[in-house]
Amino acid sequence: MRMIPYIAVAICAWAGLGRLWAENPAAAPRPNILLILADDYGVDGVGCYGSDRFKGKTPHIDALASSGIRFERCYSAPLCGPTRCLITTGRYGFRTGGLTNQSAGQPSSAQEPSMAKILKAAGYATGMGGKWRQMGEMPADWGYDEYITDPRAGGYYWQKGYTKNGQLVEKDAEIYYPDVAHAFAIDFIRRHRDGPFFYYYPSHLVHGPILRTPDTKPETGKNHEALYEDNVAYLDKQVGELVAEVDKLGIREKTLILFTGDNGTARQSGTIGGRQVNGAKGSMLEGGARVPLVASWKGTAPQGCVIRDLVDFSDLVPTFAELAGAKMPEGVTFDGRSFAPQLRGDRGNPREWIFVQLGGRWYVRDDGWKMNQAGALFDMRDAPFVEAAVAADSQDPAATAARERLGAVLEKLNPAGGKSVPIPDRPKKKRRGRK
Repeated sequence: MRMIPYIAVAICAWAGLGRLWAENPAAAPRPNILLILADDYGVDGVGCYGSDRFKGKTPHIDALASSGIRFERCYSAPLCGPTRCLITTGRYGFRTGGLTNQSAGQPSSAQEPSMAKILKAAGYATGMGGKWRQMGEMPADWGYDEYITDPRAGGYYWQKGYTKNGQLVEKDAEIYYPDVAHAFAIDFIRRHRDGPFFYYYPSHLVHGPILRTPDTKPETGKNHEALYEDNVAYLDKQVGELVAEVDKLGIREKTLILFTGDNGTARQSGTIGGRQVNGAKGSMLEGGARVPLVASWKGTAPQGCVIRDLVDFSDLVPTFAELAGAKMPEGVTFDGRSFAPQLRGDRGNPREWIFVQLGGRWYVRDDGWKMNQAGALFDMRDAPFVEAAVAADSQDPAATAARERLGAVLEKLNPAGGKSVPIPDRPKKKRRGRK
Protein backbone atom coordinates (compact mmCIF):
# COMPACT_ATOMS: atom_id res chain seq x y z
CA MET A 1 0.00 0.00 0.00
CA ARG A 2 1.21 3.50 -0.82
CA MET A 3 2.01 5.56 2.26
CA ILE A 4 0.34 8.96 2.50
CA PRO A 5 3.11 11.54 2.13
CA TYR A 6 2.20 13.76 5.08
CA ILE A 7 2.19 10.97 7.66
CA ALA A 8 5.38 10.60 9.64
CA VAL A 9 4.70 7.14 11.02
CA ALA A 10 6.42 6.36 14.29
CA ILE A 11 7.27 2.76 15.11
CA CYS A 12 5.65 2.32 18.49
CA ALA A 13 7.76 0.46 21.01
CA TRP A 14 5.16 -1.86 22.48
CA ALA A 15 6.04 -2.04 26.14
CA GLY A 16 6.42 -5.30 28.00
CA LEU A 17 4.40 -3.73 30.82
CA GLY A 18 1.52 -3.35 28.39
CA ARG A 19 1.62 -7.07 27.69
CA LEU A 20 1.71 -7.79 31.43
CA TRP A 21 -1.41 -5.72 31.98
CA ALA A 22 -3.11 -7.33 29.01
CA GLU A 23 -2.50 -10.74 30.58
CA ASN A 24 -3.49 -9.56 34.06
CA PRO A 25 -6.04 -6.72 33.80
CA ALA A 26 -6.43 -6.66 37.58
CA ALA A 27 -2.86 -5.30 37.78
CA ALA A 28 -3.72 -2.28 35.65
CA PRO A 29 -4.58 1.03 37.32
CA ARG A 30 -8.04 2.50 36.82
CA PRO A 31 -7.51 5.93 35.29
CA ASN A 32 -9.62 9.02 35.43
CA ILE A 33 -11.03 9.55 31.94
CA LEU A 34 -11.38 12.98 30.33
CA LEU A 35 -13.05 12.87 26.91
CA ILE A 36 -12.87 16.14 24.95
CA LEU A 37 -15.13 16.28 21.89
CA ALA A 38 -14.67 19.18 19.49
CA ASP A 39 -17.52 20.10 17.13
CA ASP A 40 -17.26 20.05 13.31
CA TYR A 41 -13.51 19.45 13.53
CA GLY A 42 -11.84 17.06 11.11
CA VAL A 43 -8.22 16.04 10.68
CA ASP A 44 -7.60 18.97 8.33
CA GLY A 45 -8.02 21.41 11.23
CA VAL A 46 -5.23 20.09 13.46
CA GLY A 47 -1.57 20.97 13.11
CA CYS A 48 -0.23 17.58 14.16
CA TYR A 49 -2.34 15.89 11.48
CA GLY A 50 -0.59 17.90 8.79
CA SER A 51 -3.10 20.73 8.36
CA ASP A 52 -1.69 23.38 6.07
CA ARG A 53 -3.89 26.14 7.45
CA PHE A 54 -3.35 25.31 11.12
CA LYS A 55 0.26 24.22 11.14
CA GLY A 56 1.71 25.60 14.38
CA LYS A 57 -1.69 27.06 15.35
CA THR A 58 -2.92 24.22 17.58
CA PRO A 59 0.04 24.00 19.97
CA HIS A 60 -1.82 22.49 22.92
CA ILE A 61 -3.53 19.74 20.93
CA ASP A 62 -0.22 19.04 19.19
CA ALA A 63 1.55 18.84 22.55
CA LEU A 64 -1.07 16.40 23.80
CA ALA A 65 -0.35 14.20 20.76
CA SER A 66 3.41 14.42 21.38
CA SER A 67 2.86 13.23 24.95
CA GLY A 68 0.87 10.20 23.85
CA ILE A 69 -0.72 8.50 20.86
CA ARG A 70 -2.10 9.96 17.64
CA PHE A 71 -4.52 7.63 15.89
CA GLU A 72 -4.39 8.26 12.15
CA ARG A 73 -7.65 6.59 11.18
CA CYS A 74 -10.52 7.26 13.55
CA TYR A 75 -14.13 7.52 12.34
CA SER A 76 -17.21 9.18 13.81
CA ALA A 77 -20.61 9.50 12.17
CA PRO A 78 -20.82 12.35 9.62
CA LEU A 79 -23.16 14.52 11.75
CA CYS A 80 -23.38 15.69 15.36
CA GLY A 81 -26.46 13.82 16.59
CA PRO A 82 -25.66 10.31 15.34
CA THR A 83 -22.12 10.66 16.66
CA ARG A 84 -23.30 11.59 20.15
CA CYS A 85 -25.72 8.68 20.18
CA LEU A 86 -22.93 6.33 19.08
CA ILE A 87 -20.55 7.64 21.76
CA THR A 88 -23.18 7.26 24.47
CA THR A 89 -24.43 3.77 23.61
CA GLY A 90 -21.51 2.09 21.83
CA ARG A 91 -24.01 0.81 19.25
CA TYR A 92 -24.39 1.60 15.57
CA GLY A 93 -27.30 3.78 14.54
CA PHE A 94 -29.31 1.05 12.86
CA ARG A 95 -29.54 -0.67 16.25
CA THR A 96 -30.62 2.39 18.26
CA GLY A 97 -32.42 4.49 15.67
CA GLY A 98 -30.00 7.38 16.24
CA LEU A 99 -29.39 7.80 12.52
CA THR A 100 -29.81 11.53 11.88
CA ASN A 101 -29.80 14.78 13.80
CA GLN A 102 -33.57 14.51 13.93
CA SER A 103 -33.71 10.92 15.23
CA ALA A 104 -30.65 10.90 17.52
CA GLY A 105 -32.82 11.95 20.44
CA GLN A 106 -35.29 9.08 20.10
CA PRO A 107 -33.28 6.27 21.75
CA SER A 108 -34.34 5.96 25.39
CA SER A 109 -31.99 5.80 28.36
CA ALA A 110 -34.28 3.11 29.78
CA GLN A 111 -33.79 0.89 26.75
CA GLU A 112 -30.23 1.62 25.64
CA PRO A 113 -26.91 1.18 27.44
CA SER A 114 -25.02 4.26 28.54
CA MET A 115 -21.31 4.94 28.81
CA ALA A 116 -21.79 7.08 31.91
CA LYS A 117 -23.99 4.48 33.63
CA ILE A 118 -21.48 1.72 32.93
CA LEU A 119 -18.67 3.76 34.48
CA LYS A 120 -20.84 4.99 37.33
CA ALA A 121 -21.64 1.38 38.27
CA ALA A 122 -17.88 0.78 38.45
CA GLY A 123 -17.47 3.53 41.04
CA TYR A 124 -16.69 6.51 38.80
CA ALA A 125 -17.95 10.02 39.47
CA THR A 126 -19.50 11.17 36.20
CA GLY A 127 -19.86 14.67 34.81
CA MET A 128 -20.41 16.45 31.52
CA GLY A 129 -20.46 20.02 30.36
CA GLY A 130 -21.14 21.45 26.93
CA LYS A 131 -23.36 20.42 24.05
CA TRP A 132 -26.13 17.90 24.75
CA ARG A 133 -28.95 18.83 22.38
CA GLN A 134 -29.83 16.25 19.73
CA MET A 135 -29.55 13.57 22.39
CA GLY A 136 -32.83 12.74 24.11
CA GLU A 137 -33.80 13.43 27.72
CA MET A 138 -31.15 15.07 29.92
CA PRO A 139 -27.61 14.03 30.88
CA ALA A 140 -28.78 12.88 34.32
CA ASP A 141 -31.05 10.31 32.67
CA TRP A 142 -28.02 8.84 30.92
CA GLY A 143 -25.97 8.55 34.11
CA TYR A 144 -24.22 11.87 34.66
CA ASP A 145 -24.04 12.92 38.31
CA GLU A 146 -23.44 16.56 37.41
CA TYR A 147 -23.90 18.45 34.18
CA ILE A 148 -24.20 21.81 32.52
CA THR A 149 -25.55 22.49 29.06
CA ASP A 150 -27.14 25.16 26.88
CA PRO A 151 -30.91 25.37 27.26
CA ARG A 152 -31.76 26.05 23.63
CA ALA A 153 -30.71 25.08 20.14
CA GLY A 154 -29.45 28.53 19.17
CA GLY A 155 -27.40 31.14 20.98
CA TYR A 156 -25.01 28.70 22.55
CA TYR A 157 -22.04 31.05 22.48
CA TRP A 158 -23.08 34.50 23.70
CA GLN A 159 -26.25 34.16 25.75
CA LYS A 160 -27.87 34.94 29.09
CA GLY A 161 -28.53 31.52 30.51
CA TYR A 162 -27.68 27.85 30.76
CA THR A 163 -28.98 24.68 32.41
CA LYS A 164 -27.10 23.33 35.41
CA ASN A 165 -28.14 20.02 36.96
CA GLY A 166 -31.69 20.43 35.65
CA GLN A 167 -32.15 24.04 36.70
CA LEU A 168 -32.22 27.01 34.33
CA VAL A 169 -29.69 29.65 35.38
CA GLU A 170 -30.43 33.08 33.97
CA LYS A 171 -28.03 36.03 33.91
CA ASP A 172 -28.63 39.73 33.52
CA ALA A 173 -25.61 40.21 31.30
CA GLU A 174 -24.48 38.24 28.27
CA ILE A 175 -21.98 35.44 28.94
CA TYR A 176 -19.74 33.32 26.73
CA TYR A 177 -21.16 29.87 27.35
CA PRO A 178 -17.98 27.88 26.45
CA ASP A 179 -16.27 29.69 29.34
CA VAL A 180 -19.07 28.70 31.73
CA ALA A 181 -18.86 25.06 30.62
CA HIS A 182 -15.07 25.19 30.87
CA ALA A 183 -15.15 26.54 34.44
CA PHE A 184 -17.63 23.78 35.36
CA ALA A 185 -15.21 21.16 34.04
CA ILE A 186 -12.26 22.59 35.97
CA ASP A 187 -14.32 22.67 39.16
CA PHE A 188 -15.49 19.07 38.67
CA ILE A 189 -11.94 17.82 38.14
CA ARG A 190 -10.70 19.65 41.22
CA ARG A 191 -13.45 18.26 43.43
CA HIS A 192 -12.93 14.71 42.16
CA ARG A 193 -9.15 14.74 41.97
CA ASP A 194 -8.94 11.65 44.19
CA GLY A 195 -10.84 9.79 41.48
CA PRO A 196 -11.78 7.85 39.70
CA PHE A 197 -13.84 10.20 37.54
CA PHE A 198 -15.21 10.28 34.02
CA TYR A 199 -15.74 13.71 32.50
CA TYR A 200 -17.30 14.23 29.08
CA TYR A 201 -16.45 17.62 27.57
CA PRO A 202 -18.47 18.13 24.34
CA SER A 203 -17.42 21.63 23.27
CA HIS A 204 -19.51 23.78 20.93
CA LEU A 205 -16.29 24.97 19.29
CA VAL A 206 -15.99 25.20 16.31
CA HIS A 207 -19.64 24.75 15.26
CA GLY A 208 -21.32 27.59 13.42
CA PRO A 209 -22.36 30.34 13.75
CA ILE A 210 -18.73 31.43 13.81
CA LEU A 211 -18.79 34.32 16.26
CA ARG A 212 -16.21 36.30 18.17
CA THR A 213 -14.53 34.75 21.20
CA PRO A 214 -13.43 36.64 24.33
CA ASP A 215 -9.95 36.76 22.73
CA THR A 216 -11.10 38.22 19.42
CA LYS A 217 -9.62 41.65 18.75
CA PRO A 218 -11.96 44.49 17.76
CA GLU A 219 -10.21 45.01 14.43
CA THR A 220 -11.16 41.48 13.36
CA GLY A 221 -14.72 42.69 12.85
CA LYS A 222 -16.85 40.23 10.90
CA ASN A 223 -14.02 38.68 8.92
CA HIS A 224 -15.27 35.07 8.82
CA GLU A 225 -11.89 33.49 8.11
CA ALA A 226 -10.23 35.35 10.97
CA LEU A 227 -13.11 34.55 13.32
CA TYR A 228 -12.87 30.87 12.41
CA GLU A 229 -9.18 30.85 13.28
CA ASP A 230 -10.03 32.61 16.57
CA ASN A 231 -12.50 29.81 17.37
CA VAL A 232 -9.92 27.10 16.67
CA ALA A 233 -7.38 28.99 18.79
CA TYR A 234 -9.89 29.25 21.65
CA LEU A 235 -10.65 25.54 21.47
CA ASP A 236 -6.94 24.79 21.56
CA LYS A 237 -6.42 27.16 24.50
CA GLN A 238 -9.15 25.46 26.52
CA VAL A 239 -7.60 22.06 25.82
CA GLY A 240 -4.31 23.44 27.11
CA GLU A 241 -5.95 24.78 30.26
CA LEU A 242 -7.58 21.42 31.00
CA VAL A 243 -4.27 19.60 30.64
CA ALA A 244 -2.52 22.23 32.77
CA GLU A 245 -5.10 21.77 35.52
CA VAL A 246 -4.63 18.00 35.52
CA ASP A 247 -0.87 18.57 35.76
CA LYS A 248 -1.30 21.12 38.55
CA LEU A 249 -3.39 18.70 40.59
CA GLY A 250 -0.70 16.04 40.26
CA ILE A 251 -3.01 13.51 38.63
CA ARG A 252 -1.65 13.43 35.08
CA GLU A 253 -0.31 9.89 35.45
CA LYS A 254 -3.72 8.82 36.77
CA THR A 255 -5.69 10.44 33.97
CA LEU A 256 -6.35 9.38 30.40
CA ILE A 257 -7.04 12.45 28.26
CA LEU A 258 -8.62 11.95 24.85
CA PHE A 259 -9.26 14.62 22.24
CA THR A 260 -11.39 14.01 19.17
CA GLY A 261 -14.04 15.60 16.92
CA ASP A 262 -17.69 14.73 16.34
CA ASN A 263 -17.53 14.75 12.53
CA GLY A 264 -15.55 16.22 9.68
CA THR A 265 -14.98 19.91 9.08
CA ALA A 266 -18.09 21.90 8.17
CA ARG A 267 -18.75 23.42 4.74
CA GLN A 268 -15.45 22.54 3.07
CA SER A 269 -12.52 20.54 4.30
CA GLY A 270 -9.00 21.92 4.14
CA THR A 271 -5.72 20.72 2.74
CA ILE A 272 -3.05 18.48 4.16
CA GLY A 273 0.33 18.61 2.49
CA GLY A 274 -1.19 20.73 -0.25
CA ARG A 275 -3.93 18.21 -1.07
CA GLN A 276 -7.66 18.65 -0.49
CA VAL A 277 -9.31 16.24 1.93
CA ASN A 278 -12.19 14.53 0.12
CA GLY A 279 -15.53 15.46 1.64
CA ALA A 280 -16.72 17.39 4.67
CA LYS A 281 -19.36 17.29 7.41
CA GLY A 282 -22.55 15.55 6.32
CA SER A 283 -20.95 13.68 3.43
CA MET A 284 -20.36 9.95 3.11
CA LEU A 285 -16.86 10.67 1.88
CA GLU A 286 -13.70 10.25 3.93
CA GLY A 287 -13.72 13.86 5.12
CA GLY A 288 -17.23 13.50 6.52
CA ALA A 289 -16.30 11.12 9.32
CA ARG A 290 -12.50 10.95 9.57
CA VAL A 291 -11.60 12.80 12.74
CA PRO A 292 -8.59 13.33 14.99
CA LEU A 293 -8.12 11.05 17.98
CA VAL A 294 -5.36 11.88 20.42
CA ALA A 295 -4.82 9.89 23.63
CA SER A 296 -2.43 10.90 26.39
CA TRP A 297 -1.86 8.90 29.56
CA LYS A 298 1.45 9.94 31.05
CA GLY A 299 3.61 7.05 32.18
CA THR A 300 1.38 4.46 30.53
CA ALA A 301 0.64 5.31 26.90
CA PRO A 302 3.73 5.44 24.66
CA GLN A 303 4.85 8.98 23.86
CA GLY A 304 4.94 10.38 20.34
CA CYS A 305 3.35 7.26 18.90
CA VAL A 306 1.37 7.27 15.64
CA ILE A 307 -0.99 4.33 15.12
CA ARG A 308 -2.76 3.46 11.87
CA ASP A 309 -5.19 1.03 13.50
CA LEU A 310 -8.77 1.51 12.36
CA VAL A 311 -10.97 2.91 15.15
CA ASP A 312 -14.57 4.05 15.17
CA PHE A 313 -16.63 5.67 17.91
CA SER A 314 -18.36 2.44 18.89
CA ASP A 315 -14.97 1.49 20.37
CA LEU A 316 -15.09 4.11 23.13
CA VAL A 317 -17.58 2.29 25.39
CA PRO A 318 -15.72 -1.06 25.51
CA THR A 319 -12.36 0.74 25.82
CA PHE A 320 -13.47 2.82 28.80
CA ALA A 321 -15.22 -0.16 30.38
CA GLU A 322 -12.05 -2.25 30.16
CA LEU A 323 -9.92 0.53 31.64
CA ALA A 324 -12.40 1.01 34.47
CA GLY A 325 -12.81 -2.68 35.18
CA ALA A 326 -16.52 -2.15 34.54
CA LYS A 327 -19.03 -4.82 33.64
CA MET A 328 -20.73 -4.45 30.27
CA PRO A 329 -24.53 -4.92 30.26
CA GLU A 330 -25.60 -8.43 29.32
CA GLY A 331 -27.97 -9.26 26.49
CA VAL A 332 -26.93 -6.19 24.47
CA THR A 333 -25.14 -6.20 21.12
CA PHE A 334 -22.19 -3.81 21.27
CA ASP A 335 -20.32 -2.96 18.09
CA GLY A 336 -16.98 -1.73 19.38
CA ARG A 337 -13.64 -3.29 20.08
CA SER A 338 -11.51 -2.06 22.96
CA PHE A 339 -8.27 -0.28 22.12
CA ALA A 340 -7.27 -0.23 25.81
CA PRO A 341 -4.27 -2.50 25.07
CA GLN A 342 -2.86 0.08 22.63
CA LEU A 343 -3.26 2.78 25.29
CA ARG A 344 -1.20 0.63 27.65
CA GLY A 345 1.54 0.11 25.10
CA ASP A 346 0.50 -3.25 23.69
CA ARG A 347 -0.40 -4.15 20.10
CA GLY A 348 -3.88 -5.25 21.08
CA ASN A 349 -6.32 -6.75 18.62
CA PRO A 350 -7.18 -3.97 16.13
CA ARG A 351 -10.46 -4.16 14.26
CA GLU A 352 -10.32 -5.11 10.57
CA TRP A 353 -13.03 -2.68 9.44
CA ILE A 354 -15.08 0.30 10.52
CA PHE A 355 -18.72 1.12 9.79
CA VAL A 356 -20.21 4.57 9.16
CA GLN A 357 -23.90 5.39 8.74
CA LEU A 358 -26.01 8.48 8.22
CA GLY A 359 -29.73 7.92 7.70
CA GLY A 360 -30.28 5.39 4.94
CA ARG A 361 -26.70 5.55 3.68
CA TRP A 362 -23.75 3.59 5.03
CA TYR A 363 -20.39 2.10 4.21
CA VAL A 364 -17.90 -0.35 5.60
CA ARG A 365 -14.19 0.37 5.18
CA ASP A 366 -11.12 -1.75 5.80
CA ASP A 367 -7.42 -1.04 5.37
CA GLY A 368 -7.59 -0.34 1.65
CA TRP A 369 -11.18 -0.60 0.40
CA LYS A 370 -14.66 0.78 1.02
CA MET A 371 -18.11 -0.52 0.05
CA ASN A 372 -21.37 1.41 0.43
CA GLN A 373 -25.03 0.43 0.74
CA ALA A 374 -25.41 0.33 -3.04
CA GLY A 375 -22.58 -2.18 -3.39
CA ALA A 376 -20.20 0.39 -4.95
CA LEU A 377 -16.55 -0.37 -4.23
CA PHE A 378 -13.80 2.22 -3.79
CA ASP A 379 -10.02 1.92 -3.71
CA MET A 380 -8.89 3.84 -0.60
CA ARG A 381 -5.12 3.65 -1.05
CA ASP A 382 -4.92 7.42 -1.50
CA ALA A 383 -7.46 8.40 1.17
CA PRO A 384 -8.32 10.85 2.61
CA PHE A 385 -7.70 12.66 -0.68
CA VAL A 386 -8.98 10.27 -3.33
CA GLU A 387 -11.61 7.53 -3.24
CA ALA A 388 -11.27 5.80 -6.57
CA ALA A 389 -14.42 4.06 -7.79
CA VAL A 390 -13.84 0.48 -8.96
CA ALA A 391 -15.75 -0.68 -12.01
CA ALA A 392 -18.45 -3.23 -11.22
CA ASP A 393 -16.98 -5.62 -13.81
CA SER A 394 -13.40 -5.23 -12.61
CA GLN A 395 -11.46 -8.50 -12.65
CA ASP A 396 -8.68 -7.22 -10.41
CA PRO A 397 -8.10 -10.01 -7.86
CA ALA A 398 -7.63 -7.58 -4.97
CA ALA A 399 -10.87 -5.76 -5.81
CA THR A 400 -12.75 -9.03 -6.19
CA ALA A 401 -11.52 -10.21 -2.80
CA ALA A 402 -12.46 -6.86 -1.25
CA ARG A 403 -16.00 -7.12 -2.65
CA GLU A 404 -16.45 -10.53 -1.11
CA ARG A 405 -14.87 -9.56 2.20
CA LEU A 406 -16.76 -6.29 2.71
CA GLY A 407 -19.97 -7.74 1.31
CA ALA A 408 -19.81 -10.44 3.96
CA VAL A 409 -19.38 -7.81 6.69
CA LEU A 410 -22.42 -5.86 5.50
CA GLU A 411 -24.46 -9.03 5.20
CA LYS A 412 -23.66 -9.93 8.79
CA LEU A 413 -24.35 -6.41 10.10
CA ASN A 414 -27.56 -6.12 8.05
CA PRO A 415 -28.08 -2.34 8.49
CA ALA A 416 -31.14 -2.47 6.24
CA GLY A 417 -32.80 -4.80 8.72
CA GLY A 418 -32.31 -2.45 11.64
CA LYS A 419 -34.20 0.62 12.79
CA SER A 420 -34.92 3.07 10.01
CA VAL A 421 -35.34 6.81 9.97
CA PRO A 422 -38.96 7.61 10.85
CA ILE A 423 -40.75 9.64 8.21
CA PRO A 424 -43.14 12.20 9.72
CA ASP A 425 -46.73 12.10 8.55
CA ARG A 426 -47.47 14.68 5.93
CA PRO A 427 -50.87 16.37 5.93
CA LYS A 428 -52.94 15.30 2.99
CA LYS A 429 -53.54 17.98 0.43
CA LYS A 430 -57.16 18.79 -0.21
CA ARG A 431 -58.15 18.36 -3.80
CA ARG A 432 -59.65 21.39 -5.34
CA GLY A 433 -62.96 20.78 -6.98
CA ARG A 434 -63.57 21.82 -10.55
CA LYS A 435 -65.44 25.00 -11.06
